Amino acid sequence: MKGPLFYSKILLFGEYGIIKDSKGLSIPYNFYNGALKMNNDASETAIKSNDSLKRFEAYLHTIDASLVTFDFKKLQQDLEAGMYFDSSIPQGYGVGSSGALVAAIYDKYAFDKITVLENLTREKLLKLKAIFSAMESFFHGKSSGLDPLNSYLSIPILINSKDNIEATGIPSQNTEGKNAVFLIDSGVIGETAPMVSIFMESMKQEGFRKMLKNQFIKHTDACVDDFLKGDIKSLFGNTKKLSKVVLNHFKPMIPQQFHELWKKGIETNEYYLKLCGSGGGGYILGFTEDIDKAKQSLKDYNLEVVYNF
Repeated sequence: MKGPLFYSKILLFGEYGIIKDSKGLSIPYNFYNGALKMNNDASETAIKSNDSLKRFEAYLHTIDASLVTFDFKKLQQDLEAGMYFDSSIPQGYGVGSSGALVAAIYDKYAFDKITVLENLTREKLLKLKAIFSAMESFFHGKSSGLDPLNSYLSIPILINSKDNIEATGIPSQNTEGKNAVFLIDSGVIGETAPMVSIFMESMKQEGFRKMLKNQFIKHTDACVDDFLKGDIKSLFGNTKKLSKVVLNHFKPMIPQQFHELWKKGIETNEYYLKLCGSGGGGYILGFTEDIDKAKQSLKDYNLEVVYNF
């Protein structure tokens, strides 16, 4: 048995802001994926994954049955038979490793599931997001449910606000395009929960809340609009502002060794860096108007192009 593939995701814009109702834009990233498999090889990874799935199964019993119910009999049988989640998605990298797992379990074991083939009304999307939020909270303590939603539907998701999300189209890739979105491997694994608690702690200060509303959310919303409209000049202007705000106010979420590199991008305009997910490690997201220049400037780092336009 091998289940369908569920892909990783990248939140292009909206990290932290969506907790406070900023816009967000999340796209599937097909470079990494995961699938449920039956275990024939009893490798250490498979056994570890199976143990983790058993704990997850126990947790699923605690979710309100009026929200979602599962075929626990079938799930338990499969877990006893050694089922595991075979995934190439790196954990702690901000590309949705737990999201893909949640999507796979929902897809295979939920009763009355909402499928991708239906007319996805806003109500259905919000219901899926609520289900996924409850499921993924097992991994992060508090989850928006967006990662699994993206992985499950495998289409770009536009977040207008907490209660207003829609499937969206994004400007098509232009493989010849010099403008690009890329990832840099920080070489450090990030933990979501501690980063979120640093953010929640900062939210207690009035100055931080003001900055979030008047700068961070304002620039994030503008970036989302620019990207969807294909207004490239404005997009890079707003991404630069966003990169600056993150460097000034989200320092704990940026691995120490990247502070100078971050600043260099803003000063030279060769690239602009931003957080990918909650930060603290994992991937760092970059935007550039000239991918060749950025590659040259960042030649000491492992750089992966996600999207040319």
